[in-house]
Amino acid sequence: MDIILFGMQGSGKGTQGKALAEKYNLKTFDIGNQFRKMIAAGTPTGLLIKEPVEAGHLVDDDIVMGVVEQYVSDAGPGQAILFDGVPRTLSQGTKLLDFLAKNKRDAFAVYIKISEDESLKRLSQRRICSVCQGIYPPFYKADTCELCGGKLITRADDNVESVKRRIGNYKRETVPVIKSFYDRDRLIEVDGEQAIDTVTADMLERVAYLFS
Repeated sequence: MDIILFGMQGSGKGTQGKALAEKYNLKTFDIGNQFRKMIAAGTPTGLLIKEPVEAGHLVDDDIVMGVVEQYVSDAGPGQAILFDGVPRTLSQGTKLLDFLAKNKRDAFAVYIKISEDESLKRLSQRRICSVCQGIYPPFYKADTCELCGGKLITRADDNVESVKRRIGNYKRETVPVIKSFYDRDRLIEVDGEQAIDTVTADMLERVAYLFS
């Protein structure tokens, strides 16, 4: 069973996705991390997507799906995958589900729900590790990553203007995708504004039947 993880920017998808992946041995596909690695490495695709990613715009669907399909192919048919950050549009949703079906893979969606105000507050105040890309919330006061010791920085695209643009894109493009999974009865919704441990426990309890 593949899992598609939805949530507004700052909803804690990275943290909750890690817990879900560890619990059920899922290989995580994080489109944001994939793009940042390509940009940092200066690959042809990285150079192509650098400007729209840093400006908070959506990347062309064909580029996104090309990256997804390569990842799934490399993972192999026996490895379940957690998709974080894709699909972001109805077009991507259709293409992803068609691709998974052709490869005899099943998928279910988990939606970590937070408000727009909470998203803006979290993203404008969070920091990330410059080495391992770990994400740290506002209440984490140290200046270095607890996992690798890397310096914590504010991402270039976590400024207020860019965050508001990304939230606008999410509401316009991704909310209809979430609704489409809800309409197909293929969606589990979790309140993402609870304490982190509570969100994790709630999510794991709700998805347990998918893996039983």
